[in-house]
Formats: sequence, structure tokens, C-alpha cells
Amino acid sequence: MKGYADGREAHAGIVSWFAFCNMRRPHQGLDKRTPVAVWRDGTTGALGEGAVDMMDNTRASPTCPQQQQQQQLSAA
Repeated sequence: MKGYADGREAHAGIVSWFAFCNMRRPHQGLDKRTPVAVWRDGTTGALGEGAVDMMDNTRASPTCPQQQQQQQLSAA
């Protein structure tokens, strides 16, 4: 367990840990491969060039309402 000073430090630490686990740390259950390597093989294998890699465009999927939606919510 890590004691973070505030929410920003916790967010940065957790994001860093997930990035390490998913992109750099080999997993025994995945034949010593990283989860991202296994996932990429799965999305490009059968689909070939038709696969869409959302991991490379994470900013395209917002996790909060868009500005127009926020304005509608505040007007209600």
C-alpha cells in the first residue's frame, strides 16, 4: 500500500502502475508476454488492416460528458 499525499499524486501513481503492468511487465499467464502485446496480436490477427487500435487514440474516447452535454445539463 502506498500513502499518497493527495488525489493528483494518487492518480499519477496509479496511471504509472497500470502502464507498467500492461505495457512493460511480462505476465506468466500470457506466456511471458505483456497484456498489450497479446491484445494487439488479437486485434490485428484475424482482422488484419481492418482492426482499429483504440489504445493509440485514447483521447478520442472521452470519459466525461462533452461540453455541449455539460451545457445542456447545467441549463436543466
